Amino acid sequence: MEFPGLFDRIEDLSDLEIAILLCLVAKEHCIIDTQRDVLDDLETELRLVATNIFGLSHAVLNCSRETSLEDFSNSILSHDTERVDYDRLSSFGASAFSPDRYTGSISRSSRRFSEKSRDKASLRRRSNYLDERKVVNIIIAKNFDHAPEEVQLQALDLMRTRRIFSRTSVHTTPKTFLFIPLVASDPRGLSSLLNKHLNDHMFVSYHHDPRDGFPNLEDDSGWLSDDQGSMSSVIRKPILSFPKPNDQSVLINEDHINTLRQLSENVTLSADVNSYLHNLIVFLRLNRAVAGGISATATSHFHQLVRCLAPLQQVDYVFPSLVAVAARKIYRHRIIVANPENDRSLLYGSTLMAVEAILAGATAEGVIEDVIAEVEAPL
Repeated sequence: MEFPGLFDRIEDLSDLEIAILLCLVAKEHCIIDTQRDVLDDLETELRLVATNIFGLSHAVLNCSRETSLEDFSNSILSHDTERVDYDRLSSFGASAFSPDRYTGSISRSSRRFSEKSRDKASLRRRSNYLDERKVVNIIIAKNFDHAPEEVQLQALDLMRTRRIFSRTSVHTTPKTFLFIPLVASDPRGLSSLLNKHLNDHMFVSYHHDPRDGFPNLEDDSGWLSDDQGSMSSVIRKPILSFPKPNDQSVLINEDHINTLRQLSENVTLSADVNSYLHNLIVFLRLNRAVAGGISATATSHFHQLVRCLAPLQQVDYVFPSLVAVAARKIYRHRIIVANPENDRSLLYGSTLMAVEAILAGATAEGVIEDVIAEVEAPL
């Protein structure tokens, strides 16, 4: 089903919102980075994008070395406040079993026994309710590069299996689900920030330049003060609401996303464009500044992204410039820049000083641009 005006809505989106839309269409996840001094503003911008643009529930985790597995799992689970028995269960122990209701001829010992029994019954009912918590649609994991290794592996398991275990239940993710590690830019490259398997599972990366602004934050007048920006809490409580599906009040709803997904499945690649795509992969893999990161998963994501980009251009085929755009987004966070000490030419007489001069200033972005310029695009 196509929607009139869908592409007009897409044209109104910012680059950040387009990156999120592509991940939702592809059912994948992305890394977003920016300068550390505007990280708090970007977090607020992402929250507003989730709510105002896509109408999706979200949770924000402010991670640190002390973040535990329990912190992670509890913070991405939210109560469904639309349940008719939510208020009744939440006040179960406060009014239904008030000690004032049990007075008179009951002895003190029997009253104590009955109170313990009621406490256990209340705990069981509360546990049953907690089992029905839901995973939010969008998880914004701020400073996720600071999270312990086991928490990062938990996130990887959540992304792959689309479920997470609590103490008493298994919670599955909604159909529309996105995990966003929000990190500060690092001169060493994004590949050094996260667990290598988690990093490879990320679909794309997006760098938000502060000069691009924060349109939703500016409209909402929600600029963070210095005091707010320095909050030290490890976990921020998730939003306790689940927007109604297909909400027409938001700019992009689930029906729009499904339409773009169907269009992407019908996109075709010509033999020349497909050859160009694979030439880029080969040249990246053979580049002397690349020590790793050009994986099979990256190749699969590369093909998927070019197909998702085509409908945004209102075409059903892939042209070379789309392939170049996709390469920049797919490999920026994956490429591991080589160390001069490990260069192969040292085995055949090259000096370390010469290799250091060649690789000086090498970055993932620079390598990608060099390869795009080197590989001839089809006409």
